[in-house]
Amino acid sequence: MDVVLSKSRTTQLLACVVAGFGLALLAGCGKAPEPPMPKVLPQVILIEADLPPRPMKPELPPLFDDIERRTFQFFWDTTNEQNGLTPDRYPSRPFASIASVGFALTAYPIGIENGWVSRNQAVERTLTTLRFFRDLPTGPQRTGKAGYKGFYYHFLDMQEGRRYDSWVELSSVDTALLLMGVLFAQTYYDGDDAREKEIRQIADSLYKRVDWQWLQRNKPLVSMGWFPESGFIQHDWMGYNEAMMLYILALGSPTHPVEPDAWTVWTRTYDNDWGVYEGQEYLAFGPLFGHQYSHVWIDFRDIQDAYMRERGIDYFLNSRRATLAQREYAIENPMQWREYSANVWGLTAGDGPQNTTQEYRGEQRQFRHYSARGAGLRENFDDGTIVPSAAVSSLPFAPEVVIPATVEMHQRFGDYLYSSYGFLDSFNPSFNYDIPLKTGRLIPDRGWVASDYIAIDQGPILTGIANYRNEFVWEVMKKNPYIRKGLERAGFTGGWLAPEDSFQPLRKDEKAASARAAGIAESRAAAAAEQKAATVATPSSKPKQP
Repeated sequence: MDVVLSKSRTTQLLACVVAGFGLALLAGCGKAPEPPMPKVLPQVILIEADLPPRPMKPELPPLFDDIERRTFQFFWDTTNEQNGLTPDRYPSRPFASIASVGFALTAYPIGIENGWVSRNQAVERTLTTLRFFRDLPTGPQRTGKAGYKGFYYHFLDMQEGRRYDSWVELSSVDTALLLMGVLFAQTYYDGDDAREKEIRQIADSLYKRVDWQWLQRNKPLVSMGWFPESGFIQHDWMGYNEAMMLYILALGSPTHPVEPDAWTVWTRTYDNDWGVYEGQEYLAFGPLFGHQYSHVWIDFRDIQDAYMRERGIDYFLNSRRATLAQREYAIENPMQWREYSANVWGLTAGDGPQNTTQEYRGEQRQFRHYSARGAGLRENFDDGTIVPSAAVSSLPFAPEVVIPATVEMHQRFGDYLYSSYGFLDSFNPSFNYDIPLKTGRLIPDRGWVASDYIAIDQGPILTGIANYRNEFVWEVMKKNPYIRKGLERAGFTGGWLAPEDSFQPLRKDEKAASARAAGIAESRAAAAAEQKAATVATPSSKPKQP
């Protein structure tokens, strides 16, 4: 997305804008997309990409056992046992998040596999959750409803499950996060027990009733959501960001699918974000959540769509490069924030101390409370706030840098950053200002630390560790026919999508890559010429920028 933020994060922050919370970050592009170019099927020559070897798989130190168990307990302990709703955050716990529920549904089988809960306990909790969502009232009314057209409101009342407030949107990406957990449960609980059969049946019905076509305000793209008061959100999901999973779900739908050109148009804006940053050439998105969320459930190793075939890598390696680039940014530390180093890093969306401007190292610096933070080619904001989930959740991509970072942050800051449910959401060693705080607290001489755990940061930590250990979540999800269908309709081939007896290594489509590069150069030259002509035609009194 040529955006400042996204995710459950995008809609969460968008909700804050609607609520008047002062966040000036919006994502996407509301303009109608250009019609797709006619398909051309040239005769291409495929050659193997010149790729570095995958990283070794270091053994996890005991700390990760503790992180995994504590993070699982967050979901098990804080979820409402009566309805399966999981809070957006804890302990402030004002409302449930449907994205949190998606991560919780994924967490329960991890608990089973580790012996932390019995299968019977997890089945009961999962069935309670799915029945509750099946039976919630839906409709276009402004109040008293939980969703509409198969989508659900981003935040729900923890007890009743109704829309929490008028600023809460019907969210497409948060519904996608919920559905990934729903489909994970459908696939994992494969027993003949009547309750497990019911889990599969309800999961199927929840997925099938989502009307993806209804949210295609600007076909073939999908809108970020809808308000009963004002209609569709004027921003569509455009690449690159975590909405890969949204389009894969929409493409795989057996009832209301979008057409494959949705993926084509979604990826058309990728070139705005492809480039070299901090020594890594990759498809960039500043906050690391954009490189993590879809990877929680989908194993993108060795599978490629048309765009990644042109680049000769896959989305997994792309996320690895993004992780390494962000670590290099912390080492470089251009803004001179305290404690940034090779083992203290991690920018994503999360809590911060306050929306305020303060003097830091002789200049005015902006700080934020809940916000997207990142470093990359386009989406850049850094106020010294580190979110441990940004690093820890990247464990599958770059274990050789994530493991030492996790250990050092625990050793150096754990006395106030690490507690009952693992890492608190965030901390800022540079923030030592005696002003009213939005959330969290100041530690004398050590800066600010969050007071909450946020579920959509906890979920990627837990699943990232599980996938690193034995690819658990990925292996379950590979069995789901809807996910496979969505990937195939998006044009993914190779890897685990290929027949079992035909290994297909990563490939690079050299002819398509050359054509794209020529097209990019031509369009940029044309844009520069238009800008120059406009400048000559309309003289400005302002001095020219260097």
